[in-house]
Amino acid sequence: MNNKKKITILGAGISGLATAYWLNKDRFDVQILEANGKPGGSMETSFENGFLVDYGPNSGLETTPLIRQLVYEIGLSNEMVYANESSNKRYILRNGKLHALPTSPPALIKSNLFSLRGKIRLACEPFIGKSNDGYYQSMAEFVRRRLGQEFLDYAIDPFVSGVFAGDPNKLSVKSAFPKLYRLEEVYGGLVKGMIKGARERKKRAEQSKQNAKMFSFINGMQSFPMAIAKKLEGKILYGSRVKSVERRVQSVESENGKWKVTFEKDGKIHEIISDYVLSTIPVYEASKIFSGLDEEFSKHDDDIYYPPVMVLYLGFKKEQIGQPLDGFGYLIPSKEKKIFLGAIWSSTIFPNRCEEDKAAFTLFVGGARSPHLFGMDKEELTNKVLNEFKEIMKISGDPIFVNSKIWQKAIPQYNIGYIEHENYFDRFESKNPGIFLSGNYRGGISVGDCVKNSETVYKKIIAKIN
Repeated sequence: MNNKKKITILGAGISGLATAYWLNKDRFDVQILEANGKPGGSMETSFENGFLVDYGPNSGLETTPLIRQLVYEIGLSNEMVYANESSNKRYILRNGKLHALPTSPPALIKSNLFSLRGKIRLACEPFIGKSNDGYYQSMAEFVRRRLGQEFLDYAIDPFVSGVFAGDPNKLSVKSAFPKLYRLEEVYGGLVKGMIKGARERKKRAEQSKQNAKMFSFINGMQSFPMAIAKKLEGKILYGSRVKSVERRVQSVESENGKWKVTFEKDGKIHEIISDYVLSTIPVYEASKIFSGLDEEFSKHDDDIYYPPVMVLYLGFKKEQIGQPLDGFGYLIPSKEKKIFLGAIWSSTIFPNRCEEDKAAFTLFVGGARSPHLFGMDKEELTNKVLNEFKEIMKISGDPIFVNSKIWQKAIPQYNIGYIEHENYFDRFESKNPGIFLSGNYRGGISVGDCVKNSETVYKKIIAKIN
């Protein structure tokens, strides 16, 4: 071993696995405790009746070169696939019809998605001043001020629902979209910032999320964590539910280990004595484990909202579909009053999702916009969504495949005031040297964010060890 100090990692989702990979690569003594029987967390892929179904993240954005490096080193390069070019087109539903989201000034001028008044308002963006209260400003307030109400209603509102399953009136622009917020703070505006910020990203070899390539794998997104886990064979204890992390009282001054990690496996209680503990599990699970060290932890658990989301997967014969499948899919603004948030045309984007004469779709229901829907009978809810989807897509007949999964606590919402949670987690780490907190509630929810943050956390741990 490069270092005899033991590092225990809680959770074998992408955040925990990626950080463990960097540490293990440097020959540090790593042990991962995972409550489930397989790696990946919400990355869950299955093959059912000729369809490949991703019930969690369906893709990632290659925003950092770390993704390509990690994929190469774990031997997954031959399975990595990029989105079909035709899927670059994104649609927005307005007045019951699908409109392509314009991606250039000429396309914006020609687009029927926005009114002439809305387009003129967009053109005023470079002349809008900075906000005085960025930390406590909602995404809706930010966009309304800089880009106007119409752009908020028919671009940002559906985008926020599609990415966060969130509500733009509640999400903090600073915490949920820090790079967007930074464009205003550093450069004075979005247009100016996108031009000047591109130079900075080039120096860092990073891509903006708007320009980054979308990727997945031939056999679905779960291939990614599975391949990392294979490289960490023997270092992951599955079926191990952590009960507590406590400060260890040493009986002999020379004894190693600062923290006692107690977990349950196969109905028995076990302990690991560890020098460092990295938690990558969700806040609502971490709270149960760390409240013994600091009672305030549970308050932040209560205040961080994870809304429920249903992922509904549908398969049809292509001959049933009247809408051309020439894009990524579509998002639905809340003003359209539909029961679901949007649909991804899965088999158009990536290969190997179904047979050539069939089409696969992934729909999203609920989120922060409409959690009340889950008070409805699941079959009734599914049928209502299906009927709306068929109408929009001009589909005749019934689907040949239907399946779904409800994530009761899906995505942490970086709502207004989230900065208080961020500051608390920093304080918690300072008060408890040797404990590190990571995961999609810190630094971003996307796959790319989690991979990028894994290197940041790895470096923090190394700095503490050294």
